[in-house]
Amino acid sequence: MNELSEVSLIEEKIHTIRGMQVMLDSDLAELYQVETSSLNRQVKRNIERFPADFCFQLKEKEYENLKCQIGFSRSHGGRRTLPFVFTEQGVSMLSGVIHTEVSIRANIHIMRSFVAMRHYLAENAVVFQRLDRLEFKGLETDEKFKQIFKQLESSKQVNAVIFFKGQVWDAVSCIEEIISDAKESIILIDAYVDKRTLDMLSKKKSNASVQIYTIKKNCKLTETEINAFSSQYGPLEIRYTDEFHDRFLILDNRELYHIGASIKDAGKKAFEISLNEDEKSLKALLDRLNMQ
Repeated sequence: MNELSEVSLIEEKIHTIRGMQVMLDSDLAELYQVETSSLNRQVKRNIERFPADFCFQLKEKEYENLKCQIGFSRSHGGRRTLPFVFTEQGVSMLSGVIHTEVSIRANIHIMRSFVAMRHYLAENAVVFQRLDRLEFKGLETDEKFKQIFKQLESSKQVNAVIFFKGQVWDAVSCIEEIISDAKESIILIDAYVDKRTLDMLSKKKSNASVQIYTIKKNCKLTETEINAFSSQYGPLEIRYTDEFHDRFLILDNRELYHIGASIKDAGKKAFEISLNEDEKSLKALLDRLNMQ
């Protein structure tokens, strides 16, 4: 089975419960080729690694709703206890307690599946923030999809999203998707930059140029890294200034985002990404940069 098919099959095993994308212990055990009871024993032996946002046990009603939504095969039936489910972070942590060759390969496909499932939401993270509690896994009919898009069209756009400590993957994905929207140019104002900054900027379109305004003493990029990035991904210009405290991202000189943390530290602590639609603010910022 090719990788695309593998990811597609795993996507079918990802469900939305309590506003989080999760996988059942039995499905993970099947992918890892271990018994469900064995998987859960390993989790209990390392319970300090699995806080409530990594792994939790379903309530009776949640379990019944899930069975109604997807229909359970025999492999899911006959359980004496309610199943445990694992979030993306929980699946990642499982790789540290179940590390067979099979589980390592499976985990790679699983993590890619989580990214694929979340891609559409991440691409429109600012708009979809209001809908993060909808049970997307259960929206299987055209009529329900029509209801979603009708709500999107009629709702006022949400211009800010907050990421909390530990949401590194979500935060980085959101920033990378914003970066990938630029068609011609990207301007990043960030007092602290390093190789992780370039990793995110590498998700840009090939013809979009990049300018970074940063503080010289806080710039941890070497000439080799800058030249290597420029060689592979196109023009990269570093300019030094200590005039800015806040972080900003400007796309194509038309869209202005305020970012509450250095993008290299996205998700390490709570911060907000917001879209500033005030044209005067954008023009003032661009004019100020032209004076540097």
